[in-house]
Amino acid sequence: MNQSELQSSGSENSGKARPRVVSVTIKDIRTLQASYMQFLKNGGLFVPTTSSYNIGDEVFLVLKLLEKEQFAVASTVAWTTPAGAQASRTPGVGIHFKGSEGVKLKERIMELLTQAGESKRATHTL
Repeated sequence: MNQSELQSSGSENSGKARPRVVSVTIKDIRTLQASYMQFLKNGGLFVPTTSSYNIGDEVFLVLKLLEKEQFAVASTVAWTTPAGAQASRTPGVGIHFKGSEGVKLKERIMELLTQAGESKRATHTL
C-alpha cells in the first residue's frame, strides 16, 4: 500500500481525558481489503503510522472512505506493529471500532467488500 492510497495523520490533544484523533483516507477497494480487520468483534482497520500508540489507547477515527463517505467513530487501539517489526511488516496500529457508529461503519465496509468480491491478496492484518 502506498501513501497516496491510504493516508493517516494523528494529532495529540492536550490532557488525557480526550482521545487522540486519527484521520484516515482510503481511496480504493484494494486498500480497504488490505486494511479491514473483520476478525475484531466490531470490525476495525489497520492504519499505517510511525506514531507511538499503546494497546487500549482510546482514539477517535475520522475515516474518508472511497472519496464519497465520511465516518467519525470512537475506537480503541487493538494492537501495534512497531517500526522494525520482523518480516518487514508495515508499522502501524489496529484500530477496533466502538459503539453504534462503529457498527454502522462495519456494516458499510462489509457491504463494499461483498460487492467487490473476495480477494486473495495479502493484507496488513492476519
